Amino acid sequence: MAADASSDQLAPKAERIGPGFVVLIVGPSGAGKDALLQGLRQHPDCNPRLHFAERIVSRESHIAEVHATDNEQAMAAAAARGDYALSWRAHGLTYAIPAAIDRHVLAGGLVVFNASRTVVDQTRRRYANTRVVLIDVPKAVRAARIRARGRETADELETRLARSVDFDPSCADVIVDNSGELASGVAALAAALQSFAGQSIAD
Repeated sequence: MAADASSDQLAPKAERIGPGFVVLIVGPSGAGKDALLQGLRQHPDCNPRLHFAERIVSRESHIAEVHATDNEQAMAAAAARGDYALSWRAHGLTYAIPAAIDRHVLAGGLVVFNASRTVVDQTRRRYANTRVVLIDVPKAVRAARIRARGRETADELETRLARSVDFDPSCADVIVDNSGELASGVAALAAALQSFAGQSIAD
């Protein structure tokens, strides 16, 4: 797993992977990131260049968080082989994005996935065009959502709510309010991705 570095340590853009975009959907647990991505798949304005990256997690999949699953040992071996474009630790688990996303970026596509805020710098070091969408939701709403999905114990819920990440919201390219109806959040996310698609790769 690569250690993060500040964005002012980026390699020249020509040395990073492009010309497509990598879009990170970030935000605290319970913000509804996976629900927004699922809704985006069905949205009429979903860009045809958009590729939804598979996420691998060292925990069984759940109806509230659909992903591929592998164990810690296998994921460590895969990381050592270079099978992952990105990987990180959060909530006592390992998360990873397959290196296969690189071919979509090289072809000029938009790759999107649910990511940790801690992986933003790692992504910016690897890709020439990284965009960050922060999903913003009040703590009380997040608590209700985490409780409703019935996956965490009471202690795990409190740990998730209390988790603090060193991330400046001003680093996000777009902030989406997902505290209301899901359809509104999906529409806002779709609009953000459309705006990225319309940007010059020279930006």
